[in-house]
Amino acid sequence: MSPIPLITRAEGYGDRTAVIASEGTFTYAQLLADSAAVAACLLEGAADLDEARVAFLTPGGYHYVATQWGVWRAGGVTVPLATSHPKPELAYMIEDSGATIVIAHPQYEDTLRELAEERGLRFLLTPDILETPPTAPLPDVDPNRRAMIIYTSGTTNRPKGVVSLHTTIEAQITSLVEAWGWSGDDHILHVLPLHHIHGIVNVLGCALWSGAVCDMLPAFDANAVWERIERGGLTLFMAVPTIYARLVQAWNAAPPERQAAMTRACAQLRLMVSGSAALPVQTLEEWEDISGHRLLERYGMTEIGMALSNPLVGERRPGYVGAPLPGVGLRLVDEDGHAAPEGSPGEIQVQGPAVFTEYWNKPEATASEFVDGWFKTGDVAVLEDGAYRILGRSSVDIIKTGGFKVSALEVEDVLREHPDIAECAVVAMEDLEWGERVCAALVLARNGALTLQQLRDWSRERLAPYKMPSRMIELTELPRNAMGKVVKPDLSKLFVEAEQQTQPTAG
Repeated sequence: MSPIPLITRAEGYGDRTAVIASEGTFTYAQLLADSAAVAACLLEGAADLDEARVAFLTPGGYHYVATQWGVWRAGGVTVPLATSHPKPELAYMIEDSGATIVIAHPQYEDTLRELAEERGLRFLLTPDILETPPTAPLPDVDPNRRAMIIYTSGTTNRPKGVVSLHTTIEAQITSLVEAWGWSGDDHILHVLPLHHIHGIVNVLGCALWSGAVCDMLPAFDANAVWERIERGGLTLFMAVPTIYARLVQAWNAAPPERQAAMTRACAQLRLMVSGSAALPVQTLEEWEDISGHRLLERYGMTEIGMALSNPLVGERRPGYVGAPLPGVGLRLVDEDGHAAPEGSPGEIQVQGPAVFTEYWNKPEATASEFVDGWFKTGDVAVLEDGAYRILGRSSVDIIKTGGFKVSALEVEDVLREHPDIAECAVVAMEDLEWGERVCAALVLARNGALTLQQLRDWSRERLAPYKMPSRMIELTELPRNAMGKVVKPDLSKLFVEAEQQTQPTAG
């Protein structure tokens, strides 16, 4: 038996289907055999990789899973790379992690081979490593060893490598399996990027821990997702708000008879989850009208796994992310370091076995993010009637204007109600008079037209005066990362550029 918790679980599932992907349908037994072959190839006769970092790039599918498990079984540390990242970003993560082996799907061979050869690193292709004759025995890998480095999304600063142990991954998975009622009868459709905790742990990890089926698409495509839902057999679906918005658009574009079939197919699923970014209430309501499902919204981040979740059974309040998950210690702390009372905002701080170990090779950054054993998330929330509501990141979403604190997420939710606004994001700009000003970046609906004064007049009945945007720019699209999160530092730069071009300001 393997001492790695996830592998140990799989050894009991035998001929049950584990993965369905573009490469075919694979059982747990096949996955164990193929990952052993990958491990043998990586070891090259050595006894143990001893936590050597292995960077790999492959689209969602069986090659990804077999590679991930093979690295772990060889005693290595996985460094999953993003298929959406440009070459300089890939180079940064390979160099920062100190990877000694680089693995690529043939689709990405040219880019990664060049990066590996420039740095004198061993380079492998996924089809080749899967064909290596397995050898025995594989090393005994202590569950308390490092298992994975995931890089933060870098929406506020340079990405940092978040280190998780095998026991960390186990704690993150088991918390969700308990809270969301996972079982071997589940069948989930996986459409998320696999360089992020949402796709790696919440979907893939939980499915394989439970003996469930993980049905993987290489990338998100709204029509492909709807077609798969319509074929039936699924019980779970998890995605980011942007994906749900695009599925709503695809449903709206379908003829009435197809819409009815799509809606009926959704009724077969037992749970649909949204996360990785704030879920607009409008999207929640539109999806509920279409699918009959009120999305379960949760809160987490790369460093802590998932920390808060709306209930599997019970009321899911729009705009709230529920209560702490099993095994998660959570508190709200005000600016003075005191416990924030219910109804007052505070920074979310988390402790427990699901919290990461360190930022790779950044001891000072690691130490600065902990206080008395609690990880400081940098996210601000308020507890109201037993459920938490996220106000945003203290660095980019809490705007201090005229002596007031404004949640950018709250303002965004209100602005999305405007009939001429398709998408929006709110950021702060420094201002000598107000400290910071509330600035709105808008993507207008088709044929929509809106001036700053019109927006303020409309907002007057819905927002306190200090929450109303005093600057506005129109964009064709908002800058987003691979997980659909708006990259607000990029937006702030656009406002600076607009200011330099004498953008009108409301008083």
